[in-house]
Parts: sequence; C-alpha cells; structure tokens
Amino acid sequence: MKNAYVNRVFERVKAKNANEPEFLQAVQEVLESLEPVVEKMPELEKNAILERMVDPDRIFTFRVTWVDDNGAVQTNLGYRVQFNSAIGPYKGGLRFHKAVNPSMLKFLGFEQTFKNALTTLPMGGAKGGSDFDPVGKSDAEIMRFCQAFMLELWNNIGVDTDVPAGDVGVGGREIGYLNGMYQKLARKYHTGVLTGKGMTWGGSILRPEATGYGALYFVEYMLAKAGKDIKGKTVAVSGFGNVAWGASKKAVELGAKVVAISGPDGVCEIPNGITNEMIDYMLEMRSSNRNKVEDMATKFPAACKFTAGKKAWSVKCDIALPCAFQNELNEADAKELLANGTWCVAEVSNMGCTPEAIHAFQSAGVLFAPGKAVNAGGVATSGLEMTQNCEHLSWTAEEVDERLHQIMKSIHEQCVEHGTQPDGTINYVNGANIAGFMKVAQAMLEQGVV
Repeated sequence: MKNAYVNRVFERVKAKNANEPEFLQAVQEVLESLEPVVEKMPELEKNAILERMVDPDRIFTFRVTWVDDNGAVQTNLGYRVQFNSAIGPYKGGLRFHKAVNPSMLKFLGFEQTFKNALTTLPMGGAKGGSDFDPVGKSDAEIMRFCQAFMLELWNNIGVDTDVPAGDVGVGGREIGYLNGMYQKLARKYHTGVLTGKGMTWGGSILRPEATGYGALYFVEYMLAKAGKDIKGKTVAVSGFGNVAWGASKKAVELGAKVVAISGPDGVCEIPNGITNEMIDYMLEMRSSNRNKVEDMATKFPAACKFTAGKKAWSVKCDIALPCAFQNELNEADAKELLANGTWCVAEVSNMGCTPEAIHAFQSAGVLFAPGKAVNAGGVATSGLEMTQNCEHLSWTAEEVDERLHQIMKSIHEQCVEHGTQPDGTINYVNGANIAGFMKVAQAMLEQGVV
C-alpha cells in the first residue's frame, strides 16, 4: 500500500491477526480502496479512525452444550462479534457451519459495518454463529442446539443493543427456536430482538427473499448503467439456500434464464432454465439438511443434468452469481467463466470471490460488484422488519418491495458516485468501500474518542 498511514495500520492488523486469513483479506480490500480518501483527510490519522475501525468493539466466545437424539452430550463453540455501533445498534447474522471460526466472523462483522452503512439505515455491524454443523441433524437436535446457544447469548443482545438475524445454516426454523428461547429467558415480549422471523410473530413480508431479490435489483441497475438488459440473459447460481432461492426466483421474474445451480457435491445444469416448481423445491432441499444439489436432478431428471465435483462456473452463462460461501469462486473459476464468455459477476455471498478472481474480472473489463453492495438487500429488509416491529405494524409486500427497490437504487448510486474512474469506468469495489466507510468514519469523528 502506498499511503504510509494505511500501510502502517495494515501491518498492525497482520501482526495482531496473523492466523486469520479471511479477516486479513477483508481488511486489505477495504484499506486499499481507502488510500485516496486518507490522502485527503488528515483528521482520519489524527483520530486513529482506521485503527479503531479494524478492531471489533468486543467479541463474546462461549461453550454451547446440548444433547443429541441418542442422549449423548455434545459441545460446540459459539461467538458474537460486535464490530462497530457508530451509526446504530449492532446488526448482523448468525452462521451455523462446521467451518465457523473467529477469523470468519470478524471478516463478516467488518464487512457488515460498511454494508449496513450503505443501506442508509441506522445499523452498526456485527456477526455471530457457531461451528455446529446442521447437516444430518434432526429438527429436535437443531431446536436443542438453538436453545442452548441462546441461553449463552441472550443477555448480550436486545432491540436497542444487538439484533441478530439468519445467515448460512440459520433460516426461519432456527430463528424461531432462538426467538422462543430468548422470550422465555428475558421474560418480556419484544419482536424486534431477532429478524427473519415468521409472519405470525413479527416477521416481514419478503424477508426470506430479500437478499436474492435485492441482489437482482442491484444487477439490474448495474446492467442499465452499462446499457444492457437482464431479459433473456443466462445466469449461473451457486448454492440452493434462501439466498440462491431468492436470486433465482427474481432472476426468472425479470426474464433471465437460470441455467445452473450448484452445491458442495457438484452442479445441476438446467439447459432450458429453472422453473418455478424447481425453485420451490430448493426450499425442500435446504430444509432436508442433506446439503446435496443432486437431489434436484433426482427430482427433475428430464430437465437437469448433475455432474459431481463441478461448480456452477463450469456452465456457460452471461451472468455469474456466487450465492453460497466466501472465496467460493477462485482464479481458476474466473478464467473458466471468462473463457465461456461471462461478462457480469455479482457477489451475492459475502466476499464470494478471491482477490485473484476479482483482479481477473476487473482486468478483463467484466462488470463486477462486491457482496457488501450486492447483498445488502437482506440486512436492509431486516432493518425494515425492525421498523415494523417498533411501529407494531406489518407492511404490505408492495410497501416492502418499494422500499427495497429504493435502497438498492441508492446503494448503486453511492457506488457510482465514489467508484467512477477518470476514464469513466466504474470500480464498484472501491465505490462500495468508500461510500460505506465515509458514513461510519464521519459518525466516529463527530462522536469523539469512545
């Protein structure tokens, strides 16, 4: 990094977090984008804004002890990383996955801080979860784990303190179990302490679809800015959880053709495009806890071709949408997509592409946008759910969708404003990082050294 202050901060972060590669990757990407800003704002160094922004406010680590269906006692580790609350209460999802560790959650909480700022809603950044693996677990086991997890966390969250939501491995079912235990422990009923709730007890219409819907709205705006239209374009999607489901649903609704979905076991190629029946089946696949995309080909053998060990990026497409996990799309995948003529990539998962893949896309002139901008519709709709809870009202689907549209339009405009290069091209990575940073940094400057 060329700027001495930025370089010094990153060296400090590397020294303190040497064994946390995901976190270092996220910090490096943001700091590289911020060098021009730091040059123009000496008050950032004077007030140690970067140093304060790259360290979380606090991290809770706790043991989660629960009993499986065989009566055996199991233990996992649970975490909550409260990263930054300069613009509002901590807000961010809970992830249940065997790979969860502090590095992963710190990167997600760091990213969440800027993502939430982009939404224009008053929400700080946080993330949490556990190394609990839901795959193969019964509903009863998942309930007992969620209850044990909340038993350790409940006293550190609240409607004006920290509002968790779902993420990988945590959907409506898990949020229900978590919320039920929270209400029992807190002995007070407030629907706003978790988001992603069921519709009969404080949830918002469109929240399950919101991340995928918002991503496609962002892609629409990005394509329109480039003089293109999504209608008739082919799309490859990774994953088959809520995010991939929402993205596929909206892509089809907007006239695109989803020709591939993938999972950890391989890829399902769908030459004639995914149907609404297949999209509905994605929810069954997710709730089965099998984590196998091959189930789609088994259910629809005439329409799908399953190939084990392959990714969605092996299928020729115009638009690639990583919707599953961080760093799921690497440099080799990027080269395969470029060779197949892909001209647009939008991260719907958090940090879905490796730095090498992003560089390959940007060097090739591919339209590329980062997760903190593309997938912000999920947390934005969580923020709208919080507002409805505070008002004790439930908005219509039209009202929620209109607000989601406006938020994604605003995020795109912020990216264009801060990411337009001298040659007229738009660096959406820089645009998203700078726009999110400026809001949080200004709040920190105005609130003093706290």
